[in-house]
Amino acid sequence: MLLAALTLLVVQVCVFAEHVRVSWNVGYLNISRDGYNTWQAIGVNGSLPIAPIYVDEGDILELNVHNLLDKPISVHSHGLFFKNATYYDGAGMVTECGIPPNESFTYIIDTGGQTGTFWIHGHHHSELSDGLRAPFIIREKVPAVQYDEDILITLEDWQRMRADDLTNLQQSVPFGSLGPNNPTALINGINGNKTQPIHFVPGRRYRLRVVSMSGTYWFKFRLPGHTLEIIEGDGTDTEPAVVDGLDLCPGQRYSVLVTAHDTDAFNYAFNVTFYSKFFNQVAGLDPRHYEIPLVYRPNALTRKFPVIEDSELTWSDDFALVPRDKQPLLAPVDRQIVLTEREHDHENGIGSADIAFGDYAYSPGLVPSLFTALTTGALAGESSVYGPQANAFVVKHMHVVEIVLNNPNNRYHSFHMHGHAFQIVEVADAT
Repeated sequence: MLLAALTLLVVQVCVFAEHVRVSWNVGYLNISRDGYNTWQAIGVNGSLPIAPIYVDEGDILELNVHNLLDKPISVHSHGLFFKNATYYDGAGMVTECGIPPNESFTYIIDTGGQTGTFWIHGHHHSELSDGLRAPFIIREKVPAVQYDEDILITLEDWQRMRADDLTNLQQSVPFGSLGPNNPTALINGINGNKTQPIHFVPGRRYRLRVVSMSGTYWFKFRLPGHTLEIIEGDGTDTEPAVVDGLDLCPGQRYSVLVTAHDTDAFNYAFNVTFYSKFFNQVAGLDPRHYEIPLVYRPNALTRKFPVIEDSELTWSDDFALVPRDKQPLLAPVDRQIVLTEREHDHENGIGSADIAFGDYAYSPGLVPSLFTALTTGALAGESSVYGPQANAFVVKHMHVVEIVLNNPNNRYHSFHMHGHAFQIVEVADAT
């Protein structure tokens, strides 16, 4: 009887876990995504934008990546935990060496235990900014909240030249002087001024998945005349939170519920603001505003609303969101790590300052950090074995670690931790 029960259990697991196979041939292509500037970007299977990847809860994604570039690449699934499979995380020279030119690697991404809105992007050098990025959606088998339709909205910053060329430009002038290279916002893959309309049917309830696949720029997202109800942030289901708009830093994602009006008497418009918190703003170009038509009925009048200052609106706030699972505060704390952001200026005062959490700005080692941890025996517990440029912290398995982030500089900087969903317990002004 026990053998029969175990066999039945195995069969049931196999029925519910599907293998979704996706092939990416990553190569160069000359393209103008902003409608003005043509340069050598990085696409997949000969095109940009890259098609979203959809799987269902519990599925296993097999992502085969073939590198047609002339340099190594890696691919990171942003927000996934990779429990007992860190080598599939995709952080170049941290968890892997990178895929050499004309070689392939298959990432096995087990979605078990996670649902929500994620994205996949290059993570070896600058591939992300050159186009190697795509949404990755893990759909719940039984949604925590009910809705009629799922709509994906992607937000990207698109430079006027390749990332390597932009870096060389930035290193030749004082920090913040972007020169002629001010980016364009891409909304759903094209210049935000040309984004195709989104259609609503009266009375239907929509889940909008808003994904910032940006490298350095922020986005604000609003739908005047409608209520936005946050139900997910960065892959974590939340208690409903009503806001006027979303404020998204690079890499951030939200799901919001929107109930369409009962009548198609008017059309509306999504408002998207594209702005910088990391570079000096350029008058007339930063911030930049875009509108996406929201169509209830073709040829209906578009309803206009008075301009409201951002300070008078309620914006998304990570600290105010309540996770649906109501996980208790992790305690007691076994170790505290204090990270203070520092800027290391170049000796000649020209170029972008290097940003670090210590005396050295991070640079990749000759061997991936994971390989060092797996091959140095007892020395793996010593942070020095990873080299001074790694700024490594070695922590114990299952310990509760409290990380204190201090940013005494005058520039905003987002923070993302691979393989973990951390609890935000306190936010304070620098003063």
